[in-house]
Amino acid sequence: MTTSDIFSPDPHLANTHDVFNQADLLVDYNLYQGDVALREAVHRHGAGWAEAEISAHGARCGSSQVYEWGFLANEYKPQFYSHDRQGHRIDQVRYHEAYHALMAMGLEAGLHSSPWTDPGPGAHVARAAKYFMQAQIESGHGCPLTMTFAAVPSLRLTPAVGEQWIPGVLANAYDPTNRPHTEKKALTIGMGMTEKQGGSDVQANTTRAEPVGGSGPGAAYELVGHKWFTSAPMCDGFLVLARTTAGLCCFLVPRWRPDGSKNPLQVQRLKNKVGNIANASSEIELRGALGWMIGEEGRGVAAIIEMVAMTRFDCMIGSSAAQRQGVSQAVHHARGRSAFGKRLFDQPLMRNVLADLQLEVEGSLAFTMRMGEALDRSLARGGDDHEKLLLRLGLPTGKYWICKRTPQHAYEAMECMGGNGVTEEFISARLYRDAPINAIWEGSGNVQALDMLRALKRSPEVLDTWWQELDKSRGEDATLDAAVAKLRSELADTGEIEYRARHLVDQLALVMQASLLIQAGNHAVADAFVSSRIAQTGARNYGTLPRGVDMDELLGRALPLAG
Repeated sequence: MTTSDIFSPDPHLANTHDVFNQADLLVDYNLYQGDVALREAVHRHGAGWAEAEISAHGARCGSSQVYEWGFLANEYKPQFYSHDRQGHRIDQVRYHEAYHALMAMGLEAGLHSSPWTDPGPGAHVARAAKYFMQAQIESGHGCPLTMTFAAVPSLRLTPAVGEQWIPGVLANAYDPTNRPHTEKKALTIGMGMTEKQGGSDVQANTTRAEPVGGSGPGAAYELVGHKWFTSAPMCDGFLVLARTTAGLCCFLVPRWRPDGSKNPLQVQRLKNKVGNIANASSEIELRGALGWMIGEEGRGVAAIIEMVAMTRFDCMIGSSAAQRQGVSQAVHHARGRSAFGKRLFDQPLMRNVLADLQLEVEGSLAFTMRMGEALDRSLARGGDDHEKLLLRLGLPTGKYWICKRTPQHAYEAMECMGGNGVTEEFISARLYRDAPINAIWEGSGNVQALDMLRALKRSPEVLDTWWQELDKSRGEDATLDAAVAKLRSELADTGEIEYRARHLVDQLALVMQASLLIQAGNHAVADAFVSSRIAQTGARNYGTLPRGVDMDELLGRALPLAG
């Protein structure tokens, strides 16, 4: 007998177990066709004409290839190189090819441009639907897509600059090469507002700007200072706040000067973040960096707030998307996994949790798409004053509420998947890490709540607009009507109103979501929302829906696969 005979493995002994009772991977499906709430919202808010292109994008987003891009872009973090091998300063961030593939996919689909190049009824809604699906796959690359999209209204404030940049910004193409913007046909835009000493209090900014020749809108300045958080530092240009003798101003600062030399906008390091890994966020210093003034001198906040309003809308889309992806993964897992003798999906308590998670998506998506319709109407020729006022209160309220709800939602969806949910091989772990980002960026919760109060003080008519919107469902549900009446009374009481701001914005969001769901016409969804979010008061966890809720309807809408 030889040694090989003695140690020859027995195939029966080597096979320790069979793999079963595991859900298949959720890939290769259409994120649009499998989402009843999204399909309804697209038609309800005026974008039914775009259904074919939205569906095609949904099929692309759901492919196994695109899902893999999301994982790879996060597994291989961006890497910063301050100098090349010969010692030249380059300030270059290198990304995995998967990140570039996601960026190209989004830009080629017009996620940064379509409402500006093809405005009209439903344009913002159609774009939001496509963004909603792509954000479900990977959220980090959405930051430069959003900033490029959101920069257009600010750039238009100064035609002398905008006419040179906007054609490249609106190009449906992606050019990640590290070269001057004057040599590229497709451009991306970033933003630099916050500084170490101020954060959200941009009036504390110390970065200063000195005119090179003339002064005022469109004129060239040199900027000296720093920015504490500048995401996507490989963008071609950045909208930056800096101070002149007239006060805080907005500037477009390119990475390269028009003569082809490198602009001294220097990256100090990349942030090591808990989430949003695929997107590089940096600390920068401006050492005499060239920039052109955007908007009126001394009104920099007013100029850049044009951009911030749009980025807040995208925070609503992105967080709603994270909720939808979480539900999709949890429901798919529950249908493919059995415990204690039956499928998780068929067990009453799990059904309560899953239905409650889907109900959150219903409210978030309804609110978000209504704001998309408001953008379309307010930006139409002549504008709609009602819609403009609705946005003034709706964007900070929606951004606050939806983004605040998402971290707990991501955790509950992750818990539905058990141990699998906390491993980085499953997307739920990434959803959980990414979930707090939108709540913090573009104005944290307190900033949004205070902005809500500022809107009420400066433009009291915004509240009348809110009540008019809620009147569309008045008389349909006595519980909601009572909640609206109570909120009216609470807002009329101005005592310690700043202290109570979070409670007030909570209620503004909840009654609006409930009203929109009633208007949407699905009684099962609306009744469940009102009974669980309006009738029930106080702290509650997901999975505490009251008895009598139509579980079959809610869970049917939660299914990610059509048919």
